[in-house]
Amino acid sequence: MNSHKKRERERERASERASETTPRQHMPITASEGSAGFAAAKPDLDDLIKRRFFYRQAFEIYGGVGGFYTYGPPGAAVKQNLLALWRKHFVIEENLMEVDDTNIMPHDVLLTSGHVERFNDFIVKDSSDGNKFYRADKLLEEVMDARMAEKGLSSEKLVEYEKVKAQADAYSKEQISAVFKQYGIKAPETGADLTEPEEFNLMFATPIGPTGMVQGYLRPETAQGIFLNFKFCLEQNAGVVPFGIAQVGKAFRNEIAPRSGLIRQREFTQAEIEFFVHPEKKAHPKFGDISGLELLLFASDQQLAAQPATRMTLGAAVAAGTVANETLAFFIGRTYLFLVRAGCRPENIRFRQHLPDEMAHYACDCWDAEIEMSLGWVECVGIADRSAFDLTVHSQATGTSLTAQQTLDTPIKIERFCLTKKSLAAIGKHFKKDAKLVTASLSEMSADALKALKATAEAKGVCSLEVEGQSFEISNELLQVESITETQHVEVFTPNVIEPSFGIDRILTAIYEHTFSLRADDSAASEKPADGGDKKKKADKKEGDKVKAGVLALPAEIAPYKCVVLPLDQRVVAQYGNLLAMARAGLAENGLQYKVDESGASIGRRYARADELGIPYAITIDFDSLDGGSLVGTATLRERDSTQQVRLPLADIPAIIAKLSSSHQLTWEDVLASYSTGGTSSSSAGVAAAGDKLDYLRKHAVAATLNDAVNALAETQPEDPIAWLSAHLASMKSQ
Repeated sequence: MNSHKKRERERERASERASETTPRQHMPITASEGSAGFAAAKPDLDDLIKRRFFYRQAFEIYGGVGGFYTYGPPGAAVKQNLLALWRKHFVIEENLMEVDDTNIMPHDVLLTSGHVERFNDFIVKDSSDGNKFYRADKLLEEVMDARMAEKGLSSEKLVEYEKVKAQADAYSKEQISAVFKQYGIKAPETGADLTEPEEFNLMFATPIGPTGMVQGYLRPETAQGIFLNFKFCLEQNAGVVPFGIAQVGKAFRNEIAPRSGLIRQREFTQAEIEFFVHPEKKAHPKFGDISGLELLLFASDQQLAAQPATRMTLGAAVAAGTVANETLAFFIGRTYLFLVRAGCRPENIRFRQHLPDEMAHYACDCWDAEIEMSLGWVECVGIADRSAFDLTVHSQATGTSLTAQQTLDTPIKIERFCLTKKSLAAIGKHFKKDAKLVTASLSEMSADALKALKATAEAKGVCSLEVEGQSFEISNELLQVESITETQHVEVFTPNVIEPSFGIDRILTAIYEHTFSLRADDSAASEKPADGGDKKKKADKKEGDKVKAGVLALPAEIAPYKCVVLPLDQRVVAQYGNLLAMARAGLAENGLQYKVDESGASIGRRYARADELGIPYAITIDFDSLDGGSLVGTATLRERDSTQQVRLPLADIPAIIAKLSSSHQLTWEDVLASYSTGGTSSSSAGVAAAGDKLDYLRKHAVAATLNDAVNALAETQPEDPIAWLSAHLASMKSQ
């Protein structure tokens, strides 16, 4: 590489790094106090994330390139556990299929899907420095946020700025150019004029094969691989619709100005579902399960009127037409439940409807799950009714039938307007080599289009047919049509699709912000970072004589390690090795990720290390575990969030942690209650008192029976409720 090219490369990298790290964003005026709270805690969180290597900028030792990140051991584990939870919540619980398609796609596929022509963002450049460039809609949003934050702003101006911000990514090239001029928007760093907006295609192009003659792209989304394999998955589903297909994998977008960590990357992980339904049957059999769920909904008319979002049940939203159909609403509800289960705070989740100009022309309705973070409300999941667009265009481009069919309960008679057999034969003879092209076009015409063509031929004696850029003159004599009545027993249709699309990395960012906190602990001083780190931040964490220790309260299901094993006695004794081997074997047998911390640090500091990593449980093997009379073979189990501890047989602990780290109903409170003083003498007694007790109650429907009885008691309201309840339960048992 010559020196000129090397300098150009260095300038380009410097520009990208600056665009990623320059703190130009203002706190959105529409954000709540929660967003400000996340922003205040973010410096400490960022320090923890980097120091404990949850993730760091990729290629860091080479200076890094904007938009690429590497997940370290704890971060990779959290991400994989989140994906496992996603599969459990959607693929397993909703009985979906799953495919794994390629990361590289040929040009024709993405040309048909519209990505080659329309997968663009508008870019503007600093007229004084061509190396400074900005994504136009995001720059506009930032400018509107800054102006809404100005003191003394009138309510009229506030509404005006809110409306402009809401429509930022819906403006056309001409519209956004006019808006920039109207508000005198300049380059943020220099104050220079900005260039006119230009379209910038976000796909990474790559040649395929040794000659490079086959054009390909890194896929910009995982969805297209599902549509291309719809036909084969439908066959595996015995031709039954509705059904869903999922795919999890990497997607690639050449972002104009990546920044904000994992929020806007050039390589990221998507988890998408395409749920195929009959176009006129979008009710969902499980809608009743979530219809009473009350969510914060931000409808398009509220956005355009600069009104706040409102709380509404999904049942009411569908009934009012706010959400287009039950299946779309069902996945909105399931998405909310997943986000909460993964660790997002319910009060910081809302669903925003796409504006009319923002929505794709083929879409029926689209909603984004937005999560409030330090940056304000951030889109993390898109849930769209994409109608039949994708299957239709791929079918037309390839000549492959991408339809489904179902037997009609009652056969129907339909009237079909078509060419006569005599006309088809005459057209074949007349057009010869073009006959197939002409007859195929005429056969695919709707009844109304064919009638209009025939009317033209009758009026003028001839009509013109345009097919694939060619024009064919057809005489009235050749164009003979007829009306045929047929009995239809099977309906053939192109399914519509409901698409929930999850940005996994963005959701991870929200989880880290929502679960992070600081708490005082005398012995919780953090470890020094390997690279010397930000030493000033350590001092900033002090509050009086207390050190503010970072805690990630990650749900146990996605925590990187389910527990940490801590020996309190640092002496090397045979009994410790045996107990540690027992713990390791039990944890591995239950499929649990764990760490062992045998460092010489105090127990408090080792707890703090585990809390920083989000580890929910700590097993401490102490003096009593080794030589404590009746307590030999026991250990203490500590819970991260409450910091409470309980002593129990070491042999019991792995199975208990496995239940606590899954969807099992066993809770930490159950463990505390079961292993009270004196409850550690028998391993089998402890397990029966905890997890098996709950299994017993469910087996005999005790909770449901008592609930029914109490409801009946409330309706009857007898003078002696206890006597009535006893008699009622006895009568229920005899039935």
